[in-house]
Amino acid sequence: MTLLPEEVVRGAAQLCVAAGFTAGALMFARCRSGRMALAVALDFWLAAGLLTLSVATTWTAILAAAAIVGLRRMLKLALAQGAHPAAGDRPG
Repeated sequence: MTLLPEEVVRGAAQLCVAAGFTAGALMFARCRSGRMALAVALDFWLAAGLLTLSVATTWTAILAAAAIVGLRRMLKLALAQGAHPAAGDRPG
């Protein structure tokens, strides 16, 4: 079993970052929701961070991946709360 060269992994990470920007922009254009667009983009950026972490196990890379995971989880909670209407907003 051979490991992928570092350049290939870094290139794949850069593609994930670009895909995050593209997918986020498309999601925003489609739904006009900044939260949903950011959620989609963060998924791709998390993948990029994890790919980078696989070749560079520095504390900076570990903290960057942890920060993206934390942001993604907070955004997921915010989206879940925004999906349910508040009690005062219900008709009737």
